[in-house]
Amino acid sequence: MNELAIRKRALNGDKLLGTFLNTGSPLLAEIASRSGMDWCQIDMEHGSGSWEALTHQLMAIEGSPAAPVIRIPSNNPDYFKRALDLGAHGIMIPNVNTAEEAQAAVSYSRYPPHGSRGVSILNRGAQFGAKFMERLETSHENVLIIAQIESPTALENVNDIADVDGVDVLFIGPMDLTVSLGIARAFDHPDFIEAKRKVVDAANKSGKACGILGFSPEDIAFHYDEGFNFIAVGSDGGMVANGMKALVTANKTARGD
Repeated sequence: MNELAIRKRALNGDKLLGTFLNTGSPLLAEIASRSGMDWCQIDMEHGSGSWEALTHQLMAIEGSPAAPVIRIPSNNPDYFKRALDLGAHGIMIPNVNTAEEAQAAVSYSRYPPHGSRGVSILNRGAQFGAKFMERLETSHENVLIIAQIESPTALENVNDIADVDGVDVLFIGPMDLTVSLGIARAFDHPDFIEAKRKVVDAANKSGKACGILGFSPEDIAFHYDEGFNFIAVGSDGGMVANGMKALVTANKTARGD
């Protein structure tokens, strides 16, 4: 996968499908990345994996058609350095509430003079020095930055967040956003529908991509129709759990339980 591809495709408005990886399993990361997904998000905010496991997951994804995106635990420069040095093509930042927070995230992802990312030559993302100068000169073009919109404050500031140069995707976290709006899991509530429209409009006005997490394959076409183009559906752990539950349900039915 060309490091430039996922950012260019997202900003071009291509319809891109991904999934969350929350188990920390390199094998499931490998399966997901070779399934035809455009991107795979390794979840370091709520996922079970360690930073050591992250390295193994990135190695498993390497060479597949899927771009590795890492959701870091928070908007902290140390997490950006760690994730990008290990080879992430994109960073998802949870709970971005203001343009200032978005600007900080962009800065943390870029080497000087375009940002404030710390410099290390011998890192995996730069092929242990072989591509360091290339990365140094083009980091401001390479890294996809995804700002999660998850609160009323973020909604109030969404146009300013979208206008930040270097923020590429506005991404709705449905659970966090509905909970923070006081309508937990009410995905058909008028307030949530209005929130989605507001985020899509802000992205369109600023020429940015817009993303959301869906929960079933049926959600894909629905969200594309709403104006989203950067969609994730489910997670590796959720899909395994649902598959196991389906087997148990079929077994109970076959036994007449």
